[in-house]
Amino acid sequence: MDLSIIIINYKTKDLTLQTLESVFKATWPAAAKAKAGAEVILVDNGSRDDTPAAVRTKFPQVKIIEAATNLGFAGGNNLGLRRAKGRYQLLLNSDTLIQPDTLVKMVEFMDKNPRVGLSTCRVDLRNGKIDPASHRGFPTPWAALTYYLGLERLWPKSRLFGQYHQGWKDLHTSHEIDTPVGAFFMIRREALRQVGLLDEKFFMYGEDIDLAFRIKQAGWQIMYTPITKITHLKGASGINKSVKDIRIKTTKAFFEAMKLFYNKHYSKRYFFALKWLVFLGINSVKLWKIVKIKFS
Repeated sequence: MDLSIIIINYKTKDLTLQTLESVFKATWPAAAKAKAGAEVILVDNGSRDDTPAAVRTKFPQVKIIEAATNLGFAGGNNLGLRRAKGRYQLLLNSDTLIQPDTLVKMVEFMDKNPRVGLSTCRVDLRNGKIDPASHRGFPTPWAALTYYLGLERLWPKSRLFGQYHQGWKDLHTSHEIDTPVGAFFMIRREALRQVGLLDEKFFMYGEDIDLAFRIKQAGWQIMYTPITKITHLKGASGINKSVKDIRIKTTKAFFEAMKLFYNKHYSKRYFFALKWLVFLGINSVKLWKIVKIKFS
């Protein structure tokens, strides 16, 4: 089987149906014409609504896994990954819209580049601009510092100050990056088997960066390619939701994930004082953002 597409749903019925509509309107890899070359797996993360029933009615070919509780992005996707049979396994957000050529072009790209363990196409926001999270460097202390101090915004194409979003690279050509965003995350099965599944200590945010880090550490390439694109309706199910308590909860989760990633991958590389400064910075920015939400 060429491709397994894994979509997580958590109380996003309308968005999920919209995403599935775009998936089934797309051209599938050639083997899928025999209905054996691709599969779509929907993991319902304890929504306790009628989303699974609606999907069964409209898209009976979708394989549905219903979790009893919300397992988070990592836990939910891992349920799907354990069942997936494809040579490539695509994590696709429930708030995305793919193009008709996205699936076939990305499978062809992976086939032509056997050292690529993880890839992404161009991921656009609603306004047509690229989703910055889809084209990132790893959040080293220096990359995080320059980003939160606003130096990257002042010099986005600088190799010194723009390391987090790697703005000096040409978005019109294929090239290596450190990590894409979990909204479109195409993994080679061999790479996943080598490094293991998503780390479920990351409940929300950070799990995509962590998996990308492990894939790159194992010697695989991670590629961005603009040969096709998707649209990410970002914020519809997460950090930009309008309800304040949800926004505060997801903001806290984002910054806690940053600390978890740093502890896991960087704490032994840098001296204690730097770790203290990094955590001070993370907590300060988190507090500032929460205050902004409360008084907005």
